[in-house]
Amino acid sequence: MEDNINKNSNLPLLAGLGAACVCMMFGANAIAIKMSLQGLGVYFSAALRFTIASSALIIWALSTKQSLFVPRHKVVQLLTISVAFSCQLMLQYLGISQTSASRSSLILNLQPFFVLFLAHFFIPDDKITLKKIVGIMMGFFGISLVFMETNAVSTGFRTGDMLVLGGTLIWGGNAVYIKRVFEGFKPLHIALYPMIVSIPLTVCGSYFWDTALIIHLDAAVIGSMIYQSLVVATFGYMAWNALLSRYGTVSLHSYVFVMPITGVILGGLILGEPITYKIVFALLFIVAGLLVSYLKQDQLPPIFSLNRNV
Repeated sequence: MEDNINKNSNLPLLAGLGAACVCMMFGANAIAIKMSLQGLGVYFSAALRFTIASSALIIWALSTKQSLFVPRHKVVQLLTISVAFSCQLMLQYLGISQTSASRSSLILNLQPFFVLFLAHFFIPDDKITLKKIVGIMMGFFGISLVFMETNAVSTGFRTGDMLVLGGTLIWGGNAVYIKRVFEGFKPLHIALYPMIVSIPLTVCGSYFWDTALIIHLDAAVIGSMIYQSLVVATFGYMAWNALLSRYGTVSLHSYVFVMPITGVILGGLILGEPITYKIVFALLFIVAGLLVSYLKQDQLPPIFSLNRNV
């Protein structure tokens, strides 16, 4: 499975459109989370999402006769991944509740840059290059513009930004750890068990910190919860994994730039969040950084091209 994930096959048109659509689904997730938090407690919302999503994945796994068994010597590693996942999402949910969805979406898309940086130190064959350094610098410059945006930004927004940033850093570290220990796991294990472990932890968080479990329910809140749990966490996982197993991570990462674009645009269109010139420039730098970092040299537009020996 490791070889399949790391291989690189050019995506045909339909597969490329599918990858772009899945990335759009993921990019819209911060907007869905923000909408659900308008009617549900922060941690209750997370617990409900992952209860629904994990149940759907178990049903899918059993119906397709996929093994849920994890080798005994991999249990501690899986528990480590699961606890890190829970810490990540608890910080991110709390952060998104205090800042805007568009700002959250941009900060969340720092994760690939954290992965690039951390992989240099912890993945023997994944060393950083000049091209990656340039991409990382562009991405972090873009995020600096987000933090420099002061128009209609309260102290709560800045606290929320930092919480999302902390969760994104844990997410990046966890992704590198998963890459180190992936052999012996099935992708289903990595998707399912962290969600299952997160449920009791988020339920505890809801008991201690949510002032109310349900504030109000309407079509938007219910629809956003269905979107997060079934569209993104279940169908999105299955679609992404199917593409991953056939075409590999390198090909799919060519489409990750779609995520921040989707998040910022939908944050403005659906939630009416302000899209200022700093947010636009932040988006441009993050997208450009992702393109420079993850596209192969011969895929880059001339403006982003670097020395082929990099």
